[in-house]
Amino acid sequence: GLVSLLSAVPCLACHELPAMSSEPGGRGGGGGGGGGPAGGPPAAPPGSDTYKGWLFKWTNYLKGYQRRWFVLSNGLLSYYRTQAEMAHTCRGTINLSTAHIDTEDSCNIVLSNGGRTYHLKANSEVERQRWVTALELAKAKAIRMRNNQSDDSGDEEPASQSDKSELHGPLKTLSSKLEDLSTCNDLIAKHGAALQRSLSELENLRLPAESGEKIKAVNERATLFRITSNAMINACRDFLDLAESHSRKWQRLLQHEREQRIRLEETIEQLAKQHNSLERACRGAPGLASATTSVSSTAKGGVQSAKGEASDEDEETEYFDAMEDAPAFITVTADPKHHRRSGSNLSGASEGHPEDWNLEDSVFESSNQSSYNESTCKDLLPKKRRRTRIPDKPNYSLNLWSIMKNCIGKELSKIPMPVNFNEPLSMLQRLTEDLEYHELLDKAVKCESSTEQMCFVAAFSVSSYSTTVHRTAKPFNPLLGETYELDRLEELGFRSLCEQVSHHPPAAAHHVYSRRGWTLWQEITIASKFRGKYLSIMPLGAIHLEFHSSGNHYVWRKVTSTVHNIIVGKLWIDQSGEIEIVNHKSKDKCQLKFTPYSYFSRDVPRKVTGVVSDAAGKAHYVMSGTWDEKMECSKILHSSHGSTSTEGKQKTVYQTLSPKVLWRKYPLPENAENMYYFSDLALTLNEPEERVAPTDSRLRPDQRLMESGRWDEANVEKQRLEEKQRAVRRRREAEAVEALEEGKDYEGYIPLWFERKVDAVTGELICVYKGGYWEAKEKQDWSVCPDIF
Repeated sequence: GLVSLLSAVPCLACHELPAMSSEPGGRGGGGGGGGGPAGGPPAAPPGSDTYKGWLFKWTNYLKGYQRRWFVLSNGLLSYYRTQAEMAHTCRGTINLSTAHIDTEDSCNIVLSNGGRTYHLKANSEVERQRWVTALELAKAKAIRMRNNQSDDSGDEEPASQSDKSELHGPLKTLSSKLEDLSTCNDLIAKHGAALQRSLSELENLRLPAESGEKIKAVNERATLFRITSNAMINACRDFLDLAESHSRKWQRLLQHEREQRIRLEETIEQLAKQHNSLERACRGAPGLASATTSVSSTAKGGVQSAKGEASDEDEETEYFDAMEDAPAFITVTADPKHHRRSGSNLSGASEGHPEDWNLEDSVFESSNQSSYNESTCKDLLPKKRRRTRIPDKPNYSLNLWSIMKNCIGKELSKIPMPVNFNEPLSMLQRLTEDLEYHELLDKAVKCESSTEQMCFVAAFSVSSYSTTVHRTAKPFNPLLGETYELDRLEELGFRSLCEQVSHHPPAAAHHVYSRRGWTLWQEITIASKFRGKYLSIMPLGAIHLEFHSSGNHYVWRKVTSTVHNIIVGKLWIDQSGEIEIVNHKSKDKCQLKFTPYSYFSRDVPRKVTGVVSDAAGKAHYVMSGTWDEKMECSKILHSSHGSTSTEGKQKTVYQTLSPKVLWRKYPLPENAENMYYFSDLALTLNEPEERVAPTDSRLRPDQRLMESGRWDEANVEKQRLEEKQRAVRRRREAEAVEALEEGKDYEGYIPLWFERKVDAVTGELICVYKGGYWEAKEKQDWSVCPDIF
């Protein structure tokens, strides 16, 4: 009744003011319509909530303004390069509810929302005004929607159906009242404008005869304005009464939902802790672990597990190309009924029965069983008890301003960075952490086929990144001449030695010997690039792995690690790039691709894919998995050429057997979040040991104080050590100048246990172990070690 009464009232005003119905802000006005091409008509009908059209957007100083397709919908302004991109790729979006709209000149629009600013330009002032009107209306609507919604608007539905029905009625009534308010608002605006115009005309009157008629018209309009205002006030009062009567009930329902959510989160957290404890208990029981693994491996023989434990990929999963020049490929799981055993060795990528792959002829299964038996035998031997925890990380606040003040007027190399950014391990110890899954190389020793051996080497190269997913703190930079040994010869069959052989640029040499038939060595130099929002860390140098019995010599390099949200936000790490593993004896290759994380990608995060091929280029195995969880291997039975990819490359379809899990990450120890997210091996790396060299990282005082939670003392000690190292460097530089003046050769720093040689395989100059360390440890003769601590 209210709407029908008021809709019949404005006839008097409309008779004299026909243009009022098309004003911006009116319910039928064109200001809320769509948009269209630059300078053209709107692309959406009047009254639509969507506005589209072409605008010019400022990109950079090189390209200037570029033509972009903009879409305004639901309080969000998005843009695309072309209209066709609307179906798949959005270039950017800005929320108008918190945005500031400004106009620089007749054709420019500036939108700013926090740290994001769009500089836009229209073809004409008329088109600019259309966009500004649409943006202002969309902003007002978005603000109203945001204010009407509570903080927990995304909560679940009420607990019972009766509560839902009880809420539905008041909400419907409130919506009706809001419509009445909106209608009254429009009418008040229209009558107010007419009243103002009548008053203006009244002021300009000269003839007294006309004053009576004009005053009568003013009174009529004033009466209509008063009636409309009273109707709106009554509707507002009814709205407030309804909201007040139901607010308490809504608060009770909201509190109930919050309590339910808290209880659910506590339950999930408790289940996660129990699951973690069960996994650790399973790892601690060798017999149980062996039995569990055998059962799960047998169950995965022909049919994949219903929960997807055998493989995260579907039967027609699309893999991305491993290298830029490699073809894209698709893997399809083979049907067990269509394949028969044709030879004694399946490693030749010929046809074979899937059960042979899992039970009889596969080195993957036999090597797993042998490794479990060996681990069981090792557990029977007396082992040294290693520590399982370190002191919890203190909750120290970091004053960035105090660090910035130290940067003013100083060289970056002389700024003492506090230990707040560090973890209580050195880079040498982090390098040793690559050996956490050394059993993969122990299994690889037993492989008769070089391509099968390559699969284990590839899994080992990926496993070294699994510890970095939560480790956002930086390790201590080693001092020149600092060493670190990890002697696990009796327990695990290998011993490792690292030495910092250069300080500028920082370089560390690493050598590992295993009595189970392999040797690994590398020299790693770290290069970094700071890009404002993220920091890219690029390890330089090759990793060498040689198996004693076969003579297979594998070489590969590490990928780039990127630390995101350096300035603002929570730090997180991603690995991206490509690894090419080459067996320089058999010329086998494995090409792995670490897919960088993308918010718009449908792939599994931290995905790794690859193909193992022989010297002739024939593919034998497909590698798939993630660098933070597991890696799987699928044997290729048949390959064929498929369709052409979007990049113009021809895809290869690989028909494979069921995948086999080669590597799976160990669960983190309990309370790992308070112990820098260290793994079981990392917890033991800085454990004090006797008879180590005086240059060993375990004896570094600042690192030891930080581990104990005494960070203030650690900062003082760290600054002392760095200044001591600078003094040694200045003395060495003075000696170099003196030798140059005297015409003598100055060799500079000479590593203690390593020497530089030209590598016969890669042709690079690399530091290799020259021997003598373990003999010196046996005799406890450390006379060659400098005083660096």
